[in-house]
Parts: sequence; C-alpha cells; structure tokens
Amino acid sequence: MGTGIVANAAVTLPGSSPWLHAAARVVWVAAALLLVTLTVGYLRQRALRQHTADPMQMQFFGAPAMALMTVGAGALQLGRPVIGARAALDVDWGLWSLGTALGIVTACTVPYVMVTRHRFGPDAAFGGWLMPVVPALVSATTGALLVPHAPAGQARLALLSGCYALFGLGVVTVLLVLAMLYSRMVHHEAPTGAVVPTVWIGLGALGQMVTALGVLAGVAPGVLPTSSARGAAAVALLGGLGVWGFAALWLTLAAALTVREFRAGRLPFAPTWWSFIFPLGAFVTGTSALAARTGSQMFSGLAVALYMLLIGAWSAVSARSLAHAAAHTGRAAHRRPRD
Repeated sequence: MGTGIVANAAVTLPGSSPWLHAAARVVWVAAALLLVTLTVGYLRQRALRQHTADPMQMQFFGAPAMALMTVGAGALQLGRPVIGARAALDVDWGLWSLGTALGIVTACTVPYVMVTRHRFGPDAAFGGWLMPVVPALVSATTGALLVPHAPAGQARLALLSGCYALFGLGVVTVLLVLAMLYSRMVHHEAPTGAVVPTVWIGLGALGQMVTALGVLAGVAPGVLPTSSARGAAAVALLGGLGVWGFAALWLTLAAALTVREFRAGRLPFAPTWWSFIFPLGAFVTGTSALAARTGSQMFSGLAVALYMLLIGAWSAVSARSLAHAAAHTGRAAHRRPRD
C-alpha cells in the first residue's frame, strides 16, 4: 500500500503533468505486482492463526485491505492505458469490494479479540492500533471514486451513503485510538526504537479524513439533494481545513520523535519503516484536496513539497527493504544443507 499511495498521490497533485502520470503508472504496476507476490507468499506461510494470537502482529491485519483498495484505485486512475478502460473499472470494483469487506471484518474482529483474549497495560497503546480501523476511511475515499460509475438512481445513492457511513466508522474509532495513543505518550515513556515509525500512522488517518471529505463532496452533486450537496462541500472545506491543522500538529510530533531516535542511534531498519510512507502519502492527497477546493497557492505548494518528501522517503525505505530482503535470502541459502 505504501508503493500504491506514491502512484495515486501523483494523480491528485495540482497541475500534475503527463510525464508524472506516466511515471506514476510504472509505480502502480510495481505496486500491483507486489500485491500479488506478497499475497501469495503470505498465504503459503499459513500464519494467520499464529498472527491472530499475537497482540501486536494482529493489528496489522488492516494493511491487506488498504493495499487492495489502493491498488484498485490506481487501476481506475492510472491503469486504463495498460489494461483498458473496462478492465481497469472491473479491477477497481473487485478490489474495492474485497478490500472493504476485509476492512469491515478487521474493524469488527480485532477490537473484539483485543477485548476478549488479550490483556494490555496502561502503556500498551501504539500507532499500530490504528491499522484495523483506518481501512474504513480508505474505503470511503476509494469508494467515492466509483460513485460516478455506479448505476444512476438508488444504486449510486446507496454507494455514496455507504461511503459516508464508512467514513463515520473510521473517524470515530480513529479519534478514540488517537486519544489513547496521546495519553500513553504523555503519561508513560515516549515510544522508542522500531515502534516510533508507527506514530506516523496517526498522520495517515488524519490525512485520509481530509481526502475522504474532499472526494465525497466532489461526487455528491447529482446524487444527494442540492442542499445536502452544498453542505457536503462546506464540511469538506471547513472540516478539511480543521482536520488538516490537527494533522500538521501530529506530523510535527511524529517527526520530532523520529529525529530524536535517529540522533540517539536507536532506529535501525525494520519493516515498521513503511509506516512513514502511506501516512505521508495520505497527507499529500489531503493537502491536494484542499488545494483543489480552495484554489490556494499555499496548499498547492505544500502538496508538491510534501510529495517530493514522499518520493525521497519511499526511495530510501524501498532501497533498505530490498537490501534487507537480499541479505535475508542470502542467509537462508547459506543455512540450507548441501546435497
């Protein structure tokens, strides 16, 4: 999903150029291939039951749902020249439906398992607790892209209404978890080591809220009554600006904690480094949504600057991940008994 958001965010940038779209299309193809490869690899491991029993690994069950919907949205926005317009739409419908169903299951079952099977201390909350509930916001955003392609009338209204309901599910639960995470950081020791990148997930949740509000308001005219569509536009503007301000505060906090760990030499590479990427990408799309809605040059410039930061972070994390995978493969081959 981290690679997918790099492609999708390029489409939302103010004044996005054809060459940038072409580059984003290449990144989307890479994301689609990664999705297939990693899905097959995980299913072969048959580790679902083991990960469900682990109170930390269980939180990241939200990632596959977001990955499916991110790649699906990329198919609709970037994949038409590659696989054709009809196939791109069908792929998006399929991946969005599967991702939304998986996200709802995750949002319901993970908290239930947390309540009934696991016990957590007062300082247990971490950014990963957001992962099971953020997919609802991604469903709302990517589902809105499909609203114009749904049959006119009740079907289109049902899809838009469902997206707003998913938005509500995500917003309330995200704010609850953010409150717990902030309380943990204030009342107990600050996060350290590989846990620090997960603080950035809060930025992704907030950025996704702003993006969802903008995209939903954009497809509301002609589906909702005129007065409701105008209200949706007002909420997207004023609510989006307010949430963006909170996201900027969370970005500052997350960045400061990250710099603190880097300077102390306590942040070696780990898979949690990917927690930098999708959240930053969601903040880019949220900023781009505000730029489009306000016409503000400030937001346009910020969106471009944040996207450049996203590209740099994605390049660094991808390179470290490839090196880590190559080293791991080499060690596994070295340990393999020879004939």
